[in-house]
Amino acid sequence: MDEIQAIKTELIETAQQLLRTGLVEGTSGNLSARLPDGNVVMSPSSLDYELMTVDDLVIVDLEGKVLDGERPPTTEKALHLACLRAHDDVGGVIHSHAKFATMFAVTHLPIPCVIEEFDVFVGGEVPVADYKLTGSDELGEEVARHVENRGAVLMANHGLLTVGKNLAQAFKVASLVERTAEIIWGARALGPLVPLPQETLDRFAPIYKLLRGM
Repeated sequence: MDEIQAIKTELIETAQQLLRTGLVEGTSGNLSARLPDGNVVMSPSSLDYELMTVDDLVIVDLEGKVLDGERPPTTEKALHLACLRAHDDVGGVIHSHAKFATMFAVTHLPIPCVIEEFDVFVGGEVPVADYKLTGSDELGEEVARHVENRGAVLMANHGLLTVGKNLAQAFKVASLVERTAEIIWGARALGPLVPLPQETLDRFAPIYKLLRGM
């Protein structure tokens, strides 16, 4: 299997894993991955993940021109391409509608970094990007600026976007963010959150960029 085919296969498997783990439902969410030639493969618009095959995927250039594929690309392609254009160390982008993370998105509350592994694998608190219309270039630009030093950003009144050096890393971040969002939601019912010591944050924060660039 050549590298391009392997990346396409990984995208399909990751999409189905998102569905199995409840990070998306139905045809919601979308994925993209950078190819060795610099172009981008992404999920098509409105197709059931369980039925999706590599032949359904769409290849576009970084400006969004369709180079290969019979189906239209996701309507949120601008979101993916803005992140990939802005950050050379990003190879995979996942937009999901994870339930607990989206609870934070619709209340415009960031997900705080109060667990050590969150600092290591996400890079710190997950911010909330300003609301912009779904599918717009403005949303892509707004979201892209937040993932320079973070693996995740919440899109106001929308959902979660995660990035990584590849799709596997972006999926790991999405899973960790959703799990942490649920923990924090429950912990706040018990009492105020206790922050990590600043020296711990300072120690672990640089590890995220190292892992993303490896």
